[in-house]
Amino acid sequence: MKIILDSNMLMVPGQFNVDIFEELGRLGYTEFIVPKTVLKELNMLKSRYKGKKKASVDVAISLAERCEILDEGEGFADDVISKLASKEVAVATNDKRLIKELRGRGVRVVRLRQKKLLCEE
Repeated sequence: MKIILDSNMLMVPGQFNVDIFEELGRLGYTEFIVPKTVLKELNMLKSRYKGKKKASVDVAISLAERCEILDEGEGFADDVISKLASKEVAVATNDKRLIKELRGRGVRVVRLRQKKLLCEE
């Protein structure tokens, strides 16, 4: 199954030492998609952060580069993710607003629970 990864999900390994690809595989996801706008957002965060936060962003960028990068135009990352999401393509995010909107449309959402595992809603 396909899943779109948001920037905050890509930062989970650097922040909480959770292997998101292993966890997503456990949930049945095998194809990982990162919109180009998410990569741009991560690069912007990299220039703002220092220390541990910057290290988390560096990890997120390297993980994103292992995924299929989709160039779906310009705009805010969450808007692009919302546009790409469907009943066939889930989204991995911890963004409460985005989760609420996607669940309202019947899109599967994967999020971090207890800072140690991913679960599907």
